[in-house]
Amino acid sequence: MLKKKQKKELKNFDTDLAKFVPQDLINQAKTEAQKEIFKLKLAELRQNQGIKQTDVDGFSQVSVSRIESRSDIKISTLIDYVHACGFDVEIKAVPRRNKKKEEFVLLKA
Repeated sequence: MLKKKQKKELKNFDTDLAKFVPQDLINQAKTEAQKEIFKLKLAELRQNQGIKQTDVDGFSQVSVSRIESRSDIKISTLIDYVHACGFDVEIKAVPRRNKKKEEFVLLKA
């Protein structure tokens, strides 16, 4: 008689990872991942507008390249860059643990 195969229960990746990796390393990896995503989104923002690096008003191609490869940027530079790409900036504060998900707008530019 064949044994019934037991189904493996799929669990949350974060939960499974926490069993093997210290939480501080997980948090550090998430922070680094967010920085990389931010860089990609800046370039994507410009590209979706059909703007070449050489055509961003007020910025040289070298400056645009540096901005898009930085993981940390001054808010004033971000605002200028986003404006040059034809967008506005809105920075919000969102509670981490509050289920209401109230958002507080900190900056509209």
